[in-house]
Amino acid sequence: MPLNYLEPKVAVEERHDGSIILSSPHQLEEGETQLSHYLRHWAQTKPERTFLAERDGEGWRKLSFSIARCHADSISQALLDMGLGPQRPLMILSANSVRQGVLTFGAMQVGIPVAPVSPAYSLISQDYGKLRHIFNLVKPAAIYVEDTTPLENAFASLDLTGVDLFDAEGFDKLTGVQPTEAVEVAFAKVGPDSVAKYLFTSGSTGMPKGVINTQGMLCANMQQLRQIWPFLLENRPILLDWLPWNHTFGGNIVINNALTNGGTLYIDGGKPAPGLINQTVENIRLASPNLYYNVPAGFAALLPFLEEDAQLRECFFRHLQLIFYAGAALPQDLWERLASVSKQAIGRAVPMVSAWGSTETAPMATAVHWHIDRAGVIGLPVPGTDIKMVPNGSKMELRVRGPNVTPGYLKQPDLTVAAFDDEGFYKIGDAGCLADPDDPAQGLVFDGRVAEDFKLTTGTWVNSGGLRLAALTAASPVLQDVVVAGHDRDFVALLAWLSLGGSRAFLGNEGINLEDAAQSAELREHLIQSLSAYNRVNPRSSTRIARLLLLAAPPAIDANEITDKGYINQRAVLEARSGDVERLYAAYPDADVIQLQPRKI
Repeated sequence: MPLNYLEPKVAVEERHDGSIILSSPHQLEEGETQLSHYLRHWAQTKPERTFLAERDGEGWRKLSFSIARCHADSISQALLDMGLGPQRPLMILSANSVRQGVLTFGAMQVGIPVAPVSPAYSLISQDYGKLRHIFNLVKPAAIYVEDTTPLENAFASLDLTGVDLFDAEGFDKLTGVQPTEAVEVAFAKVGPDSVAKYLFTSGSTGMPKGVINTQGMLCANMQQLRQIWPFLLENRPILLDWLPWNHTFGGNIVINNALTNGGTLYIDGGKPAPGLINQTVENIRLASPNLYYNVPAGFAALLPFLEEDAQLRECFFRHLQLIFYAGAALPQDLWERLASVSKQAIGRAVPMVSAWGSTETAPMATAVHWHIDRAGVIGLPVPGTDIKMVPNGSKMELRVRGPNVTPGYLKQPDLTVAAFDDEGFYKIGDAGCLADPDDPAQGLVFDGRVAEDFKLTTGTWVNSGGLRLAALTAASPVLQDVVVAGHDRDFVALLAWLSLGGSRAFLGNEGINLEDAAQSAELREHLIQSLSAYNRVNPRSSTRIARLLLLAAPPAIDANEITDKGYINQRAVLEARSGDVERLYAAYPDADVIQLQPRKI
């Protein structure tokens, strides 16, 4: 049965300066003004329904809406007793868990801002620079971490004077606190302008910025989602998801979708990384979702398992209504492979859609709410949101205005001012174009980051985002990601990471490691032949790939090379690996540099 979507429509205003305003003719309907109204609603109407679940041995530890509401109220009281409030936030340093979910809603519903921080800043970082920066911005009154032992060195780098620190055992004690009228009084004061969260950017151009997320932003985004996807109200979402809640995708879209629509979120302890993707595979066997969110890196890691295991395919697609991707552009070959395994499992391709936005837009600014048959389309403005397209070099820069847009950055007014234009549009830094200029209702297509494009010495512009996708598609399935180099150079070259799963599948060797795969003559020949074939169809200097270097060291968190979601920061990689860039452009490159076949005249 086809999914029930909102009819795709768009209003277009063309201006004399070449800019274009896109907006939805569908009015944003009135919704709730704070998220926990939904928790109370479902606790009353569907008290026994599972809201959150996490792995516990061979099965799941489940938390119903009614128990979640009771625990949230107890947590609210406990945090108020500890002196937390609008100016005394709560910081969370742990990965996704049932406890964190309850803690988050318990804090937010009484006006206590929550600052979830990437666990990598405490566990993987070597200098704790980002952690200290965030701590000093937030100035938390309390910090929660499931287990304090692994974070002893991280805590030693912070001045915790006057800060309450509690762990999982402490959390369990807080759930026994009896709520008083103080909870209801504080609850009643929370409105659309109340700060719900401080979510931190990845710090691609410096230290992470604290994006103010208000209750109004988050509620508006959920109302927008419910309007464009009415099927959510017809068939409650069953979600299995790993995306970290310290990011806007997992922390706002995924968990809030389950909350507002009375759904169930199975927390996936896996990740699209060697050793951890197996946990995701096991969880799929135990919880078949009907709506599946992921980022391209996640689908790339999962696909080899789906392609090889018929029983896993059946579990994954059994109830699946929709596949949703965001966070980065999806290579077309991943789209086609997902469609192929879907047809193998259930005889048809499960619809795939995307959306677009950022931490500053709660995150959804545009979304697809119709059938599409190719990757790259990011949809139309959601109800209540305007998109401005501004000429910028060879591209159209996208800007966003609407109730889902942040009021600014925590304690950084200069950055706040710089982030908006004189009409109040947030300058997101991405570019886009109309899929069909003669029919704007066909939606926008993502066109990369404005700042990532560059010129060769010939003066020719290189679309790095488009070239990245083309390279990943051409070399499928062996590359995980690439970074495009060539600024002020004579030709384009790539820094690349191998996909472990894809390389193993290509080589037919389930035991090979990445280092040995990189030295495989068969794999290197595949890269030469596939990318040379691409070059023959794309011979221009701005599209032709001359050389490639496989990187052994994974992207580094401390160097801002990667986010928790697996999104690669091109600028940071090129800066951190300037030595490897020089190897690519050496007059006589070393043997590790793969040189592609020269263009035939």
